[in-house]
Amino acid sequence: MAKKEINIIYGRHPIIDSIKAGQAFDKIMLQQGIRGEYEKELRYTCRQFDIPLQVVPKERLNRFTKSNHQGVIGFISLITYQSLENVLPAIYENSETPLLLILDGVTDVRNFGAIARTAEIAGVHAIIVPKKGAALINSDAIKTSAGALTKIAVCRETSLFTVVEFLQNSGVQVFASDLQAEKMSYKLDFTVPTALIIGSEDLGVQEGLLKRADDTFIIPQVGTTDSYNVSVATGMMLYEVIRQRLG
Repeated sequence: MAKKEINIIYGRHPIIDSIKAGQAFDKIMLQQGIRGEYEKELRYTCRQFDIPLQVVPKERLNRFTKSNHQGVIGFISLITYQSLENVLPAIYENSETPLLLILDGVTDVRNFGAIARTAEIAGVHAIIVPKKGAALINSDAIKTSAGALTKIAVCRETSLFTVVEFLQNSGVQVFASDLQAEKMSYKLDFTVPTALIIGSEDLGVQEGLLKRADDTFIIPQVGTTDSYNVSVATGMMLYEVIRQRLG
């Protein structure tokens, strides 16, 4: 059974027309095997408007609508994404100490929503996600976040490696959560400008980002279960930040 046709636009001309009219999209899905002028125009338009484009099997498109989608579906963005290059200077201009979350591979919408809820309450200034491999910010994510996703800045960036370099050059220390780390979270200084990299539950933070981080850390644990749920773990990390900054 197809999913409810909410927050999507489908059809070749409607997609192109909507993009050019200024409609914000989380991503566009194009059916595998489509070639020719339309594919070229769609790729060019998505690049021009900085919209992620995924090529997927027809069966995946059919999950979202029973109607004639003509091999292309666009997922309407429920939020307005912001640029990290604009967000970070504004934090400093407000005489605040930056606190940022970088989500590497967090694709579950409910986990993402729960993280956003905790982040907003904890005073996180922005959540940074990659254009590929991030949770879709749909109605479930908004609901799970208790509306926090409409209050907190979400920056969608092309490369998390570039993000880390930009932050470090801007005076922000970057720490990565890693189950193999030896240093406990409470041993780090979170009172200065800080960004935390949080990875997926199955793969964690990718190796390249771990190497680029200023330091890695692990949340204290005494049980034998593999790890905390990612949203719970994020809450524990942010509690330590609040404890240090308010203490």
